[in-house]
Amino acid sequence: MKPAVLQRWHALLDSKDLNAIDDLLADNATFQSPVVHTPQVGKQITGMYLKAAGMMLVAGGNFRYLNEWWNDSSAVLEFEAEVNGITINGVDMIFWNAEGKIERFKVMVRPLKAVNLVHEAMGKLLAMSKPA
Repeated sequence: MKPAVLQRWHALLDSKDLNAIDDLLADNATFQSPVVHTPQVGKQITGMYLKAAGMMLVAGGNFRYLNEWWNDSSAVLEFEAEVNGITINGVDMIFWNAEGKIERFKVMVRPLKAVNLVHEAMGKLLAMSKPA
């Protein structure tokens, strides 16, 4: 049976309610991006990155998971989406604690055109979402 945290993750993406991401994250959550060389540490910044990625990839309507592998505390989810005519293929590696809160979220993306597109689009989205 699929772990509860993954069930909640999929329900969140299906609903496109990106604000619900905060409820899934542990306070010490860390985001590892394909375009930022240092891990982004903390619930707030991890949520900010995941919301921006959701706006870019999921809100367009063509995001989908192709495959999933999981165990008791982690999962790898292969995804695909098309943005501006470029097919983005990647994996989300999700690690959670005993309370079912996500502690680490690592994303890998291919091909290089997709990495460049993600870098540019995420930069713009994150700049808009930073507090003044």
